Amino acid sequence: MFDTNLLSGKTILVTGGGTGLGRAMALRFAELGARLAVLGRRPEPLNEVVQSIEAQGGEAIAVTADVRDAARVNAAVDDVLSRFGTINVLVNNAAGNFLALTETLSPNAFNAVVGIVLNGTFHCTAAVGKHLIAQGIGGCVLNIVATYAWTGAAYVVPSVCAKAGVLAMTRSLAVEWGRYRIRLNAIAPGPFPTEGAWSRLMLPGMEEEGKRRNPTGRFGEPAELANLAAYLVSDAASYINGECITMDGGEWLMGQSFNLLTQLPPDQFRALSEALRPKKSATAQREGTSTARGDHPT
Repeated sequence: MFDTNLLSGKTILVTGGGTGLGRAMALRFAELGARLAVLGRRPEPLNEVVQSIEAQGGEAIAVTADVRDAARVNAAVDDVLSRFGTINVLVNNAAGNFLALTETLSPNAFNAVVGIVLNGTFHCTAAVGKHLIAQGIGGCVLNIVATYAWTGAAYVVPSVCAKAGVLAMTRSLAVEWGRYRIRLNAIAPGPFPTEGAWSRLMLPGMEEEGKRRNPTGRFGEPAELANLAAYLVSDAASYINGECITMDGGEWLMGQSFNLLTQLPPDQFRALSEALRPKKSATAQREGTSTARGDHPT
């Protein structure tokens, strides 16, 4: 379906590019001819992606940065520019999320998610956008959001607020930066299981219930989302701007699955959600190990 040179000549920066959907997108972009820069906090998974791309004859580099740190993001963008000379596409995929009773959230817990998802997306978009505007070469930004950005959802309020902000940013800058031939679009993924995050964030019983409630009776495959992303960042989609495409098998039309958890007594929900938290962190999963809707199960 895709020409192997679809993305030839483009340099693409993917945040949260070492794992999950970020990894899947980076590998697919490379298959279609793009040069890749994968950004994240941990060098090990990033280097594995780079090695996989290079083994197939592609070009890629790994840049480490915490997207919450604007100065470090700017430095990472400079590193990519030093290597490749330009950045044509930015994919904001880095995210964090966790299940929690909202009344128990601390300011730090709330800020942990908003800092990664909303602030981090802005830091990366501003850094790359300034380059694109200065160079006058056009380009595009693709943001990974969630259907609950417009529906809301229980127990993931920090992520809901952050994703809603990212969607608003996407549409606002699509208008503001259109004059520079910079397109901004978003994908709202549904459930896409990935190793690691799924086991930490999927409450017992939710997996089968999620399949049952999905009109297609299944979860998504990373390759499916990667192909959609490849189309949206390619010149074939040059007239798509300010759009958010849902890819969830029609699941959001059935109502947000997280809302079903309101049927659990608070003490039972608390016990189940605490059991899924990584022992070293009670706040957020900060890598781009997307599971569902970009970063969590439904």
